[in-house]
Amino acid sequence: MTDAPQPPSSAPSPASGQTPQPGLEPGPAKKMRVAAVGDLHVGEDARRPYRDLFERVSEEADVLCLCGDLVNYGKTAEVERLLEDLRLCRIPMVGVLGNHEHECGQPDQVARMLADAGVRMLTGQAYEIDGVGFAGGKGFVGGFGRYMLSAFGEAAVKTFVQEAVEDANLIENSIRMLRTERSVVLLHYAPVVETVMGEPPEIHAFLGSSRLAETIDRYDNISLVAHGHAHRGGPEGRTNRGVPVYNVALPVLRTLGDKPYRVFEI
Repeated sequence: MTDAPQPPSSAPSPASGQTPQPGLEPGPAKKMRVAAVGDLHVGEDARRPYRDLFERVSEEADVLCLCGDLVNYGKTAEVERLLEDLRLCRIPMVGVLGNHEHECGQPDQVARMLADAGVRMLTGQAYEIDGVGFAGGKGFVGGFGRYMLSAFGEAAVKTFVQEAVEDANLIENSIRMLRTERSVVLLHYAPVVETVMGEPPEIHAFLGSSRLAETIDRYDNISLVAHGHAHRGGPEGRTNRGVPVYNVALPVLRTLGDKPYRVFEI
């Protein structure tokens, strides 16, 4: 069974005095099944751990979204192990990097390897697949609401906050490229506090930032947001404007049922 994050929009009525030509009346847009998962954390000694996942999702969804932390340390050998299974996926894939892909200092190489395997990576880019837009990026930390860190005080703090601001700007540039009425935003870090609840409160500020939600809420064509990172967080939340946000970190998905991904109809 798939989740439906928003009701279908009603078709516009014809202008007064006009009758649509038979067969050309506006109708509802075709629904797309979007699957999402993050935090697979494939190690270099892994032996085909997600073969069934990528074969099964190809039968149950039209697009697969990968929300970062696909490997443990960003090592080339880990990505190679992941790709052995990923190449079994027969549907379009879009993805973002997570913090774990940065650990070895070669995130660009990881992104290239994923792109060469057919994943459309979202690092300031945007893609349209069958009338649905996909945008986003890794995101960054900083905290939520009135507890969000501000650029005040020491130079190191200001540098930290500037990194978060620049990352949010990159994501906004990605979203701004889209002209689709329905769009999906992929992140690794959480944009709302609801989807990190369950994690120790002391680390909430390191799991995401309200800056990401503020960026998303500037646009009217976002159907849903999917992210990972918070392994013990909540499964769902909403931005201030009501955009549905889903935590699709694999440890969270395992608490919801037997599927290692979640499927949404938009």
